Amino acid sequence: MLEKTDIEYEKTVLVGLITQQQDEDKSKEYLDELEFLAYTAGGEVLNRFVQKREMPNPKTFIGSGKMKEVAEFVNENDVGTAIFDDELSPAQQKNIEKILRCKVIDRTNLILDIFAQRAQTSYARTQVELAQYEYLLPRLAGMWTHLERQRGGIGMRGPGETEIETDRRIVRDRIALLKKKIEKIDKQMEVQRGNRGSLVRVALVGYTNVGKSTLMNVLSKSEVFAENKLFATLDTTVRKVVIGNLPFLLSDTVGFIRKLPTQLVESFKSTLDEVREADLLLHVVDISHPSFEDHIASVNKILDEIESADKPTLMVFNKIDAYEPEILPEDDLVTEKTTAHYSLDDWKRTWMHRENADAIFISALNKENWDAFREVVYEKVREIHITRFPYNNFLYPEYSETGEKKQP
Repeated sequence: MLEKTDIEYEKTVLVGLITQQQDEDKSKEYLDELEFLAYTAGGEVLNRFVQKREMPNPKTFIGSGKMKEVAEFVNENDVGTAIFDDELSPAQQKNIEKILRCKVIDRTNLILDIFAQRAQTSYARTQVELAQYEYLLPRLAGMWTHLERQRGGIGMRGPGETEIETDRRIVRDRIALLKKKIEKIDKQMEVQRGNRGSLVRVALVGYTNVGKSTLMNVLSKSEVFAENKLFATLDTTVRKVVIGNLPFLLSDTVGFIRKLPTQLVESFKSTLDEVREADLLLHVVDISHPSFEDHIASVNKILDEIESADKPTLMVFNKIDAYEPEILPEDDLVTEKTTAHYSLDDWKRTWMHRENADAIFISALNKENWDAFREVVYEKVREIHITRFPYNNFLYPEYSETGEKKQP
């Protein structure tokens, strides 16, 4: 349950589907996440509506009976916004707005809205604006309902179409302008990255709200903005960190999420250049979240999209202080044990013995297992450093001139 504060939240309802690809448990997970997104954007969820369907209704996403139920609730409770868990087509959005008579948005629009709220720098604002315009372009027709084009007839044939075409041209011109602006900033940032010298680069990656910024603050002794909300970090922050006698650059990147809008992946690809150019990835995972394995899969999918899946990676399982496994009664011989019942030690054994999956379990907030984490990061950075600067190997006598570790 999300905490209530004195802030006035917008009344919202959530709408989702249970399909063959998305069972009841998965649908609940997605709606839980959607509720957190709504809360982050400033919404208070009054109710959830879920329907079982083989596929979304092409006209209204959900069936007419369920839509009537939603409309009655919206009307009776003065709901301002209905949020749908999947991306709506322009036609669906238009049809639903006619029935519900309230603001209708989908998950993509909601995420774009949060990004717009969170963008602090000119670069982040430009990226978000580009993503918003690309999302808006095919939906412009629905914004001209005041001209009532759909009726046709005398006096209604020309102006609406002309108005929309004019608007489309303005939006396309704006998209072209924003792309040029981003291209220019990208070149400047490329020069900045080149000016950082040959220090080893380490990037924090992971699902949104897993504690990357908290980890960054503790490791670099800095004050990067961190908050228990989704997408607290949009701009990439880079800090110089020294562990022992070894300096390296640590960058904090935007968090990933399931069903991440394609417009955002495209517009934020330049921000993710920090990930592409990193020598080592620290993949931060919130082990206290019941769906953390899905989160790992989502992050790996996006890393694959930006051609960074093969980079040296350390799995950092964070928030061990908040991890609570489900306990099976000793006399329960019927219920099959699942990963939800794994203790922290079970998870450690699973990950520690898996091939090529280096992992460490920590709590960045409480600094649990912190010395071991620093030691592992130090070792991994040192291996890269030695390979890059073999002439510095007098600092590390256990390594040969080629950067390989000597056998004892």
